Amino acid sequence: MIETIDLSLVDWSRAQFALTAAFHWVFVPLTLGLTFILAFMETIYVKTGNPEWKRMTKFWMTLFGINFAVGVATGLILEFEFGTNWSNYSWFVGDIFGAPLAIEGVLAFFIESTFIAMMFFGWNKLSRKVHLMSTWLVAFGANLSALWILVANGWMQYPTGMRFNPDTARNEMVNFWDIFSPMAVNKFFHTVTSGFVLASVFVIGISAWFLLKKREPVFARRSMTVAAIFGLAASVFLIFTGDGSSRVIAKHQPMKFAAVEALHNGTTNAGLTVFGIPSQTEETSLKIEIPGLLSWMTYHGSDAYVAGVNDLLNGNADQGIMPAAEKIARGKEARDVLRDYKDAKKNNDEVAAKALRAKFDEPAFQDEYFKYFGYGFLNSPKDLVPNIPLTFWSFRVMVLFGFYFVVLFAIVLWLAYRDSLGKRRWLLWLMLLSLPLPYLAGQAGWVVAEVGRQPWAIQDYLPVAAAVSHIDATAVQFTFWLFALIFTTLLIAELSIMTRQIKQGPKEE
Repeated sequence: MIETIDLSLVDWSRAQFALTAAFHWVFVPLTLGLTFILAFMETIYVKTGNPEWKRMTKFWMTLFGINFAVGVATGLILEFEFGTNWSNYSWFVGDIFGAPLAIEGVLAFFIESTFIAMMFFGWNKLSRKVHLMSTWLVAFGANLSALWILVANGWMQYPTGMRFNPDTARNEMVNFWDIFSPMAVNKFFHTVTSGFVLASVFVIGISAWFLLKKREPVFARRSMTVAAIFGLAASVFLIFTGDGSSRVIAKHQPMKFAAVEALHNGTTNAGLTVFGIPSQTEETSLKIEIPGLLSWMTYHGSDAYVAGVNDLLNGNADQGIMPAAEKIARGKEARDVLRDYKDAKKNNDEVAAKALRAKFDEPAFQDEYFKYFGYGFLNSPKDLVPNIPLTFWSFRVMVLFGFYFVVLFAIVLWLAYRDSLGKRRWLLWLMLLSLPLPYLAGQAGWVVAEVGRQPWAIQDYLPVAAAVSHIDATAVQFTFWLFALIFTTLLIAELSIMTRQIKQGPKEE
């Protein structure tokens, strides 16, 4: 794919980062949602003075603390990997990408970690209102931390607000606020809302276990009611943010969008595929679709044209789509200009260096050539096609579970309204067995987001294979298995400690 690049190094670097990110995302969404559930419960306690609500808050707070501690460890490793395994990436866009990460560490994580101490250890030292304030600030701090991380990821999906400096071969920030693009905003709301849904299912599932064991009925029913209200609101909002994300992806990442639908040949009145057998190279077989719905959902018109994989590879003059081969040629020319400029400076050829340097300030060169700089690292248009079957199925798993959660929360609320929670054991088992589903949905969503945008580390500007550090692949392979062992041990430890705490149940005041 990329000349003079060890592809085994690329594969192992990708695998290690994916491993770390996948484990990290096991812990993060529960933190994002459970903090707000804690804040709601403690607010009710402060308003009513009922000690049962304090007891509930403390129980769920213990589970939150266990999860938070393990999540921090995986998150730190994830950020270090940008310097160890992706140093070329860090060099190329570190001035931009590092800004939101620095704010996350200095501001958001500082707020979160500071008030967590007050939340856990201040029950008998702070007034009720001050303690409640600390709990709410933990909730906002955790989600503020997620904001900067997800804005950074959204910028990778749609890079804006930057200017390339040919003297340093680095991108520099022009407008900080441009990083809050529609891509980044939609990604933030969709991702954190999925965490709210996961935490709600988590509380409902564990509460169902208490009812199945005929333990703590009041505690379980109240916990389920709070979680179901929060979860239903979040799951409905999740559907709207997912719809907004799809339109943004169709505009800025059309290849990912085509892979999600396994759409090889573009068409007007494109149908939304409900079921099918996708292929990497051929049209979907055994397809069941809703005619015209994809065009309408994407561009608000059933006659709108939705580009397919072949349009994006071979070009479509009628739709203004440039062939991928032409983008690659223009990208290589942009790279040649940069290399010639570096050589002229090295050889002290001031006349040639000045002329070549001036090209980078020409709007025509920027729009017609440097815009495709990243394509210059590719050798074939086929390199632009992600894993279509994996992206296709991951998207449908995510969507299927998303609608399932709406129904689940509605059922819980209906039973709570009828005062029937605990009277149908099969429903309690359904709630308990639903616990893994939001985790699977979240992982599937990240597969769509990251596998679907391959081969890009930064969309259109830097392929993954050009972003890796030039290190020995065996070193990355060794650390991959080391991290796999460590993360698995941490996960087993968390599950063991959480299970023990759940079996003990809420403590008496």
